[in-house]
Amino acid sequence: MSSHHIVRDDQEPALIIANGAACSPELLGQLLEWSPLVVVLDSAIERVIDLGIKVDVLLGDFDRGFDPEIYKTSQYPIEIIHTPDQDKTDLEKAFDYLIERKIPAANVVWATGKRADHTITNLTNIVRYRNLLKIVILDDHSKIFLLPDKFEKWYTAKTPISLIPIGVVSGIYSTNLEYSLQNDTLTMGYRTGSSNAVAKDGIVIITHKSGDLLLMECMD
Repeated sequence: MSSHHIVRDDQEPALIIANGAACSPELLGQLLEWSPLVVVLDSAIERVIDLGIKVDVLLGDFDRGFDPEIYKTSQYPIEIIHTPDQDKTDLEKAFDYLIERKIPAANVVWATGKRADHTITNLTNIVRYRNLLKIVILDDHSKIFLLPDKFEKWYTAKTPISLIPIGVVSGIYSTNLEYSLQNDTLTMGYRTGSSNAVAKDGIVIITHKSGDLLLMECMD
């Protein structure tokens, strides 16, 4: 797989590579092509290097005898960030790093699959970064992001869309979904908006009054 660095603009989303299930080379290549910065969590570094990817930042707690110094030559220049705080996941620490650098957005891959606890944590923890960092988590079957209070986007008919509440989300309205929401409430574990779809080609509008609502663009 080729290196990235076609663009060098901190207004473009950075790419974070976590350590869940790998995505397809096609998806990873598309994201690398437009990523000004590639951040890799320490647990994934060997898998990433095996793909021939140039890494900008290696980040993690470097536990279990991990020696990041060995990558200084093969990945030069590389920034090594030691984040020993055990109260946050390495993915959260990567988000904090981007916020500190004033990078406005991040795409995340390899954050789903494999361990279910890691997947659930990675998906739900992005709510705490509302208004700090625009985060999109991608794999071969889903594109997942936190909705603002009002969301508008053009979709083709029949595009599968799921609305997943983190906790309780109330006052939800939708336009141009097959299963319309009209002042509805969704609650994690009780009622979600899974397996909806776009009714016809055109703009989908989703608004909500309170709570944290994830949108998942799904691909079967």
